[in-house]
Amino acid sequence: MTYIAKPALHHPTLHENKVGYTRRDYEGRVSTLCAGCGHDSISAAIVQACWELDIEPHRVAKLSGIGCSSKTPDYFLGASHGFNTVHGRMPSVLTGANLANRDLLYLGVSGDGDSASIGLGQFANALRRGVRMAYIVENNGVYGLTKGQFSATADRGSKSKKGAINNDNPIDLVGIALQLGATYVARSFSGDKEQLVPLIKGAMSHGGAAFIDVISPCVTFNNHGGSTKSFDYVRQHNEAVSRIDFMTPGEEITTSYPPGEVVDVPQHDGTVLRLRKLHDDYDATDRYAALAYMQQRAAQGEIVTGLLYLDPLATDLHVSLNTVAAPLHSLGRDVLCPGSALLEKINAGLR
Repeated sequence: MTYIAKPALHHPTLHENKVGYTRRDYEGRVSTLCAGCGHDSISAAIVQACWELDIEPHRVAKLSGIGCSSKTPDYFLGASHGFNTVHGRMPSVLTGANLANRDLLYLGVSGDGDSASIGLGQFANALRRGVRMAYIVENNGVYGLTKGQFSATADRGSKSKKGAINNDNPIDLVGIALQLGATYVARSFSGDKEQLVPLIKGAMSHGGAAFIDVISPCVTFNNHGGSTKSFDYVRQHNEAVSRIDFMTPGEEITTSYPPGEVVDVPQHDGTVLRLRKLHDDYDATDRYAALAYMQQRAAQGEIVTGLLYLDPLATDLHVSLNTVAAPLHSLGRDVLCPGSALLEKINAGLR
């Protein structure tokens, strides 16, 4: 509960990173989400990633929209800049903040309802413009705050907790990100911290628009038989590029196996999870091959996770607009309003 204050004292054995912070310094308030929610695992991965990157918390600006996912920035990076926008409008607010102060690291946290429904246009335009950011969608396929209705990412034919069947085609945010020019595109699973932490580190360090779609099962409304966003379904259909470590309220389940091989992992509920890793020579620099491969595996009922696409020569919106090196918010009136004489000279050059 957020009204419960965390102890101010740190355990003396907590390790500090290169800038003198412990992992506790990257945490936020106590989560109010349902116990076992995958979103809390994503928050923990963000904390771990920022600590390992030696990022000073005040250098991060975290923004979100509306929904369970958009509550999570309160639970990590408590000493960072934060702004909770309205439903679906996080990308435009992040874009404006980025243009005003390019010196900050921008982390956008959203959900499948926030980005794939009312915010789809903003999501698409932020990516095609190349806004430098790490954009994370915590994707559970339902509207958790309003009792579990299907979201726009729910797969056709999936079943709700009440038994209703979804007859609408899903919106694939990863496919849209690839098509619109995002230069870092990944998908992961909230229960796979070993894979998710490096992906977040890569997104935070990327020089352009980075997008990560994280399948994050809703334990209250979308974790039942018939749901394609449940823990069991993702575990049974996951084709991962790295080891899967999945934690349940019971004993932790771990496994390790070489790339290109298949392993069966018994689960707490008696089912068997069959995992297959991608081959080592998968080319993450071919945008169209990544899109084709993802669609091919989806047709086989598999969820491809890992780094799907990376442009090592990515540029951002500031390069496209040729903005000045200094953050715009630091410019004085004399620079922003140079006078009518200079304006007339610029207009004359355009005639």
